[in-house]
Amino acid sequence: MDASLTFKSGLKDVVPTLFGYIGVGLAMGIVANTSHLSVLAVLLMSLIVYAGSAQFIIISMLLAGSPVSAIVLSTFLINSRMILMSLSIAQYFKKESLAQNIALGSLLTDETFALSMNKLNQTHHQLRPRWLHAANIIAYLVWAIATVVGCLLGNLITDPNQFGLDFAVVGMFIGLLYLQIITDRSKSLKTQLLVVIFVAIAMFFLMRFFPGNIALLIAALLGCGFGMVVSPHD
Repeated sequence: MDASLTFKSGLKDVVPTLFGYIGVGLAMGIVANTSHLSVLAVLLMSLIVYAGSAQFIIISMLLAGSPVSAIVLSTFLINSRMILMSLSIAQYFKKESLAQNIALGSLLTDETFALSMNKLNQTHHQLRPRWLHAANIIAYLVWAIATVVGCLLGNLITDPNQFGLDFAVVGMFIGLLYLQIITDRSKSLKTQLLVVIFVAIAMFFLMRFFPGNIALLIAALLGCGFGMVVSPHD
């Protein structure tokens, strides 16, 4: 990763994260196939919903016969963390039009957000729409293709976890966190590690009382607050 913010640079920078999209996308497609969803349904879900964890939940709720209102609410709660991410990244596009910001935010994911945070360390805290559009669009297309391929392969693979596909995103985020820590010079290594440990401990306890995605949202907010408290002491 370098300081270039061209469309081509965005295509290059997003490549390492695509393995996570492919792994989880294949698993999602396989699960959808075993749940008797058609290839078209899987494709439309990936293009419209475009959220891995939410799509898994939607499939399970559809099988359980849950009402549409419950599915919509669950999907909103699961993806509510994207509100924080979008607000965080919007500050770098203040000069862009509303339509441009909507286009950027609509395809923003956990992975491209984390990628953007790492990119800021190389560009003196600047981002360009063309760079983020490139990363977002490629991730979007790869996710859709992976879920469709997974659905087509569903009859051949009964247990995607046996290939470790369920660990793909976890491994990818460990890599992104490592890159963030070694490249961010605005905060000391001690401060960053303290925040990481704090969020990990918070997640451990919050998971006992809240669903995973809600616990993650609360832990993220608490982590932001904790980071603000310890940062002045750098």
